[in-house]
Amino acid sequence: MRVVWFGILSAVFLMAPAADAADVAAGKAKAEICAGCHGDNGISQMENIPSLAGQPDQYLQWQLVFFRAGSRKNEQMQPIVEQINNEDIRNLGAYFASLTPPKSPGDDDPDLSKKGAQAAAGRRCASCHTDSYAGTKAVARLAGQREEYLVKALHDYRTSQRVGGAGAAMAEIAYSLSEEEITALAHYLAHLQ
Repeated sequence: MRVVWFGILSAVFLMAPAADAADVAAGKAKAEICAGCHGDNGISQMENIPSLAGQPDQYLQWQLVFFRAGSRKNEQMQPIVEQINNEDIRNLGAYFASLTPPKSPGDDDPDLSKKGAQAAAGRRCASCHTDSYAGTKAVARLAGQREEYLVKALHDYRTSQRVGGAGAAMAEIAYSLSEEEITALAHYLAHLQ
C-alpha cells in the first residue's frame, strides 16, 4: 500500500506546475526599467554601471535581495528594488542570465593584462569565479565586465562599502591588492571573452 501512495504522490508532484519557476518573458518586461542604466539587453554603456547580461541567475537574484534588504546601497537602485517582489527577482535573474554576455573589447595593453592575470592567479580568483571567469551560481561573471566598474567594485570591497554574499572573502582579497594590481586585474578581466 505504501508503494501505491508513494507512486500516486510522486505522479502528483511531477505533474504539478513548478510554482517557483522563473518566467523569462515576465523578466524581460520587468527589465525595461533596468535598461536606462544597465543598457539594452543588459549591456551597460554607462560608466561605473555593470553589464548584467550573462550574469549567473542566482548571483543576480542575491544582489537584488541585498539591495532590497538595504545591505547593498545605491541611490538609483533603492527606489527600483522597493517595487519588486520575489517573483520579479526570480524572473529578472532568469532573464538577464539568458542573455549573451557582452563582447570584450580588443586588448590594447597586453602587458597590463599579463600583470592582471598574475594578480588573479596569486589571489586564486578562479577558485570562486571559475577558470573562465564566467561565474557560477551565486558568484559573479567577471569576464567582459566594464573595466572601470571592476575597479570600483574592488575599491568598494576594500573599503567595506560593498557587503553581502562573499563580501568577507572579497574584502580580504581586495584589501591586499595594490592600486596597480587593481588596475591590472580589472583590465585583464574586462578583456576576457
